[in-house]
Amino acid sequence: MKKLLYGAAALMLMTACGNNQQALVIGEPVFVGEQTMVEVAEPATPGCPAYVVVNNPEVDLAAFPVDKDGYHVLFNGNEKMQGWRGYGKDHIPSRWIVEDGCIKFCGTGLGEGQVAEGGDLIFAHQFQNFVLELEWKVSKGGNSGIFYLAKETAVRKEDGSLKYQPIYISAPEYQVLDNANHPDAMLGVDGNRQSASLYDMIPAKPQNQNPFDEWNKARIMVYKGTVVHAQNDVNVVEYHLWTPQWTDMLQASKFSAERWPIGFELLNNCGGAEHKGYIGIQDHGDDVWYRNIRIKVME
Repeated sequence: MKKLLYGAAALMLMTACGNNQQALVIGEPVFVGEQTMVEVAEPATPGCPAYVVVNNPEVDLAAFPVDKDGYHVLFNGNEKMQGWRGYGKDHIPSRWIVEDGCIKFCGTGLGEGQVAEGGDLIFAHQFQNFVLELEWKVSKGGNSGIFYLAKETAVRKEDGSLKYQPIYISAPEYQVLDNANHPDAMLGVDGNRQSASLYDMIPAKPQNQNPFDEWNKARIMVYKGTVVHAQNDVNVVEYHLWTPQWTDMLQASKFSAERWPIGFELLNNCGGAEHKGYIGIQDHGDDVWYRNIRIKVME
C-alpha cells in the first residue's frame, strides 16, 4: 500500500519502532499513515451497489491542545484550519474560509448542488466515544448540518475509478437550519428537519433555536451507541444506534432500504465494524459559520 504524507509541518521527526511508525510533531499537525480501501462485494441490503470504504491518513490528536475542561481544541480561530480537509479530498475547498475567528462556508445559492471549490468539510481523525461541542450560526434561510461517525465511501465507476458518495449516507446528521425561513423546517414529520434534530428521524424538543445571524451552541454526545443532541445547553434528542429501534427509524425515513439502499446499508451500521468515524460540517449552498470547536474523547 502507498504511504501518504501531506500537510506542511514546522518540524517533524519520524522514528521507526518495529513495523510501526510514529510522528513526533512540533508546530503544525501533519497527516501520516497509509491509505487503505475496504471493498464490500456483496452488501447485505438488496439493491445496494458494491462500495468501498476509503481510510485516508489521519492527524494525530495529540498534536492538538487540550483545554482546562479536558477537550481537544479542533478549531479556535486559526487561519490555517489545521487538521481539516474536504470530504474525499486532501485539501480545504476554497469556499471554506476563516472569517473573524470562525470557519465560514461562502454560500453559492445552489443548495445541495455543490460546486468544484465547495463540498463538505471533515476533521481528519476518526472518533468513537466522545462529546463534541461547537457554536454555529446561519444566514437568513440558511441550511447546513453537523455529521458524526462518517466514513468516506465510494462506488467504482465502469472505468475502475472511484466516485465518492455523499457524506450524509454514512453519518447521522445534527440539523443546522434557519427554522423560520428555510422550507425544510416545514417538511419531514413533526419538525424532524428543524435545527438540532436527528435529520429526518427525531425532532429536537423543546425547539429552542436562536434565530438566523445569532449564535447557537451545539453539543453531541456519542457513547457506546447512546447519542444525545443538545441545543443551547438543553438536551433535545436522545436515541440509540445499532439497535432494532435504530433500524426501524431508518426504514421510516428517506434512508429506507427501499428508497435508498446504500444509505440504509451504511447508516444501519454507521461507523463500520469499529463504530468510529469522522465529524463533518456541511456545504448546503448557504452562508454558515462555526466556531469554538472542541471534543472530549471518552473511553
